[in-house]
This record gives sequence, structure tokens and C-alpha cells, in this order.
Amino acid sequence: MKRCFSLILLLTVYLLIAGCNSNYVAKPRGYFKINFPEKKYQVFDKPGYPYTFEYPMYASVLKDSVFFGEATENPWWINIDFPQFQGRIYISYKEIGKNKFDTLLNDAFKMTSKHSTKAISIDDSLIATPNGVHGLFFNVGGDVATANQFFLTDTTKHFLRGALYFNATPNADSLGIVNSFLVEDVRHLINTFKWRK
Repeated sequence: MKRCFSLILLLTVYLLIAGCNSNYVAKPRGYFKINFPEKKYQVFDKPGYPYTFEYPMYASVLKDSVFFGEATENPWWINIDFPQFQGRIYISYKEIGKNKFDTLLNDAFKMTSKHSTKAISIDDSLIATPNGVHGLFFNVGGDVATANQFFLTDTTKHFLRGALYFNATPNADSLGIVNSFLVEDVRHLINTFKWRK
């Protein structure tokens, strides 16, 4: 019995030692590689729209005609789709005069602050472009539905609000690289934005 136990123990130790001879390399945790397209832009300059801007060649502009099941306030609401990244910039336009400027401004801040339960930070920065466009850019940190929002205005006639969304569960880590790539496009849109008089 003692001899059988010793033999089993010796055999087990031998198998453990023999099994440890292979070179094991732990695979690092990571995400899929994303191939980003080259940054090239085209002009959105449709007749009748009160604004123009440049947007990426790998995006498409779609007219938005429904807002929560109801018709939009005017025909100048659009979406800029990034199908490769399952992303979309929702753009809403409102006329100052038909709407009070103070109300539009407060609504823009309220829309951003709705993320405060999930946000770890909300940073804002002033926008002032060479084209005379002014506004505010919001960067919301954390696992939020839309980490990048902005509004543009001339304070007398035009007010435009934009927000970048992804068709994915909010996860700042996994969306970070794509979000950073598309934020460059959002900033390009803002810097090339012009109001039509």
C-alpha cells in the first residue's frame, strides 16, 4: 500500500514537471484593431439651409424629420452618420426669435447635465472661430451616452446644437479611441462652420 502511494505520488510529480516544460505566454487584454480612414473632408452646402460646414468623406448627412415621434421644429435638422463606427452626430437647429435665446441656452446646459449621474466630469470650453461662430463645447467624462456635445450661435438669429452618440452601450474605455478620432471631425466641423445671413 505504501509502495503504491509512493508510486502514484512520484508519477504525479513527474507529470507536473513534464507539463511545465512548455513556454506559456500570457496574452494581454486588448481590443480589436480599428483601421481608421484618411481624414478628407467635403462641404455641406445645401440650398435653403441657414448654415454650411465641412464633414468627413467617410460620413453621410441625412435629413432628420422626426424628434421623439413628432415632426422637427423646422426642416434644417440633420444627422451626420459614421456607419463604419456606429456613430452619429445629431444636429438640431432653432431660430432665435421664434425661441428665446435664454431658453435655448438653458436647454443646452440641461441636456448636458442629464449625464451628471453617470459622469465623472463635465468640462466645457468656449468656441470662437475665425468665421465669427461662437458657442461652447462640452466634454463629458465617464460611461455616458454622449461624451461630446456643443452648441453654436450668433446670439441674434441662429442656434445649433450637436451631440455625438454611438450605437453601443456607453463604455469610455472601449469607445475611447473611436471617440477621439471622431472628436477631431466634430472640431473640424465647428472650425469650418458658417452661418448664412
